[in-house]
Amino acid sequence: METVRLLDLEIDRTLQQVRRGDAVLPVSGLSWRLLDCLLAHGTDVVSFDTLAGQVWAPAVVGEDAISQRVKLLRQALGDDSRRPRYVRSVRGRGYQLCAPVQPVVHTPASRAPRVARRWGWRGATGVTSAVIVAAAVAVIAWPTAAPRSPADALLQRADHYAGIGQASNNARALALYRQALQVDPDLPAARRGLARALAAETCLFNGPAERAQQALVEADRVLRAAPDDAAALAARGYAHDCLGAMPRAIADYQRALQRDPDDERTRASLAYLQQEQGHLAQALQANLSLRAPERVRFREVQVARELELLGFTDAAARRHERNFQLFPDNVFANIAWPRSLLLMGDADRARAALQQALARGTPHPQLFRLQGEMLLMQGDAAGAAQAFERGRELRPQQSMGQTLAGLYGTVPATPTWIAAQLQAQAGDTGDGWSDMALERALLHQAQGNTEAAVADLQRAVDAGFRDAAWLRATPLFAPLRATPGWPPLLARIEADVGAQRAQVLAAGWRPGDLDGLSPARAAGTR
Repeated sequence: METVRLLDLEIDRTLQQVRRGDAVLPVSGLSWRLLDCLLAHGTDVVSFDTLAGQVWAPAVVGEDAISQRVKLLRQALGDDSRRPRYVRSVRGRGYQLCAPVQPVVHTPASRAPRVARRWGWRGATGVTSAVIVAAAVAVIAWPTAAPRSPADALLQRADHYAGIGQASNNARALALYRQALQVDPDLPAARRGLARALAAETCLFNGPAERAQQALVEADRVLRAAPDDAAALAARGYAHDCLGAMPRAIADYQRALQRDPDDERTRASLAYLQQEQGHLAQALQANLSLRAPERVRFREVQVARELELLGFTDAAARRHERNFQLFPDNVFANIAWPRSLLLMGDADRARAALQQALARGTPHPQLFRLQGEMLLMQGDAAGAAQAFERGRELRPQQSMGQTLAGLYGTVPATPTWIAAQLQAQAGDTGDGWSDMALERALLHQAQGNTEAAVADLQRAVDAGFRDAAWLRATPLFAPLRATPGWPPLLARIEADVGAQRAQVLAAGWRPGDLDGLSPARAAGTR
């Protein structure tokens, strides 16, 4: 969001300007960077460490310096610390905005001069004018060949290692990007690459969330100098994605694609979030439209998953099995095939595939979660407890892992602990993901409140959850299957999925392995 509203303030993040009505408020320098950091986190509490890292780095500051700068920001905004309207202190933790920020949508007339300067072809009408404007943009954007940087060799090697997609090579890429920036601190490509590699450490290789927070800082450094840098927008979107901030990730991905429609990797990343929102047909179409799918590492796994959620079980299974064979270092392929076998009722093959996946050296909480579910189905409660605990240890910051380890641990969860878990999530919407609602359903079920648990699952469907096959198969929600709300819950998912499946089968872009299938469930699934 380039321009946002915070109560009566209009904040232009591109111009770094804060207005109340016609008056421009004196917010600049460190005060602006502090405000922009708070805006980026919405109403979440921003810790002192995060503020120090994102606003003051590389300088090292303490809580007193941060508190003093917050005081100056409040003075500039006309805020009162005793009755704050814009920024409140959270004792012992940090600071947060008092109200959510809202996007400001300007009318085309009011935005025309600025848009025309930055993106002239949007305002062009007719073929001739579009060609002229596009040619002008090309001349402005690439007047001469870019001068070579002394860090180019380091950058090329860093890009090579980052593209391999393994933890050890990602670590090599991080070191090389940092070396490149030591040689040439003004090299945007190195900073963008560093941002992506830092985010990947959180997303793919079980690193702490602080790595993705650092990725935001690096991407924002590029965007402060070049607000329309598509690759930096994509890198920032990926960092938000890895932190679970879905709306921010989607906004950055969309802006990146507006500026660079040929960015296949970002298109696939956006498609994944569309899938998580329940827009399965839209996500499938986006993935199938990629012109160079072989360059997008997780595209084949995503297509198989979308087909699976749409009920094309046979087609999905063939793709999952092929991915499992071809991509042994792809963590999501290693999760998808044993999971697919389990949902199809082939428990023996699912266990064998899971053991093979676990031996491949791609640890992930979902692998251990799947192992825990399978062990529960076998009646091995102790083994399941160990598996859930390993998942929690891998990413201790993830709330779902904490809940599973607590509910199925060797020491039974107490009513006080369950209530505390629920209270900790009070008012948290999950930032666009369905996981929060699923987790609350598990906790309410553990309390014996099955009505609330089913209501939580309905909220998960609201957020985009569409996996009816998993609900039928998993032992985690077995106590709910006899409740009155269970059949309507499944029927709601199936009605939406059925409509999307029919849409896919009627489309000219559907994959060839669906030819001859009918929209009807009996003919369109396994």
